[in-house]
Amino acid sequence: MHRIDVDREHSIIELVLDGLIRPEEMASFVEELKSATLSLAGKDINIKADMRTFRPSAPEVAELLRDVQQFGIQHGVKRVAEMVENPLSALQLNRVARESGTDKILRRFADDQSARRWLIYGEEEVLSA
Repeated sequence: MHRIDVDREHSIIELVLDGLIRPEEMASFVEELKSATLSLAGKDINIKADMRTFRPSAPEVAELLRDVQQFGIQHGVKRVAEMVENPLSALQLNRVARESGTDKILRRFADDQSARRWLIYGEEEVLSA
């Protein structure tokens, strides 16, 4: 299962990937995410990715995720806040982020509020909170 919401006021795309994602569902997710990204064209875009219940997936799914991460960087994504709990998922997501270049703009968080605060206010607010 997946969900994508757009906070236009703060240029944040909030997404959830839940469970084991099949390649067909990932392809649908990628198209929705690209559309959401393009809807914020011209702005500095931030992503809040809730991957806490995401399960390690097939290589095709990881490849689609890598490609959409590269697309995001090319179209204005400046920060990615990610929440991950499963250690195997974290390993797969780390590899994908390295391959896409997202690792340079990615930070992991334990909760939604800290992630959102960082996306909106940056390092200063997170350090003082």
